[in-house]
Order: sequence, then C-alpha cells, then structure tokens
Amino acid sequence: MQQNWRDRIADIWAHADTMAEHDVVSAIDELVAERDPDDAEALFEAAGARDYAGLEAAAEPLYRLAIKSGLDAALMPRATIQLASTLRNLNRVDESIALLEQQLHTHPDDEWTGPTAAFLALALTSRGDPTQAAAVALMALADYLPIYQRSVRGYAAELLAD
Repeated sequence: MQQNWRDRIADIWAHADTMAEHDVVSAIDELVAERDPDDAEALFEAAGARDYAGLEAAAEPLYRLAIKSGLDAALMPRATIQLASTLRNLNRVDESIALLEQQLHTHPDDEWTGPTAAFLALALTSRGDPTQAAAVALMALADYLPIYQRSVRGYAAELLAD
C-alpha cells in the first residue's frame, strides 16, 4: 500500500500544472489523510502542496514537523531546500541561508550540491549579496562544465576576494 500511496502522490504532482493550486492542495491532503498524523513523508507532501500553492506560512510548520518526525535520507535534502525556499519567501533570509549552508556542509559533493547551491544563490541575492550569490552559483556550475572548471572556480573565488 505504501508504494501505491507514493504512486498516487507522484501522479498528482505529474498533473499539478493542469490543476488549480487549491485542487493540488486538496488532492494531496486527501492522500495525506490516509497516513498517520505524524507520518514524516505525509507531512512533507502536505507542506509541499501548500508551498506550491503559495501558502508559505502554512507550509513552514509542516516542513519543520516532517523534518522533526524523521524523514528518510532521500527526502531530507529536498525538505531542507524547500523549507529554506519557503523561509526566503517569508523574508526570513538569514534562516534560509543558514539552512542551505548547513546542507552544503552535509552534502558537499553529491546530487544535492547543485540544487542547494542554486537556492543559496537565490537567498544570497534576496539578502542583497549578488556577488556572493554569483560565486556560489559559479562554484556549483563548475562541476557540470566539460572544460574550464578550474578557471570558473578561480574566478568565483576572485569574486569573493574582492
């Protein structure tokens, strides 16, 4: 049943762009209601639906509960990024940056490095640090370049040194 539940959640997200935002929240909530109230994955999905609908103030406590309830290693980085993005949208930029910097420390070189760096760059820009944001983005981008990785990293470091 658990995989079936995940498949149904995935189906809602696959069609979310064809649905009204409040319908996405309702559809996710209907499936969340099938799980225990402290189910971390269900809380994460409820938070994500609210975030998707622009209801960041309602999403934040659900993200925090999901994290506190013990999300698995596959969902924890996503929840951290999404919570940090929500905090940025709630004008709590310093909290957002702290979460993302901690995640980069925890995931310095894996599949979460790039996505985390992207949201950190956004948060730094929101804080008024566009040069630092560019440096973070360039450092993350360097890993994906077929050539010039060393040069791009060097230029990013120069941005921070100025």
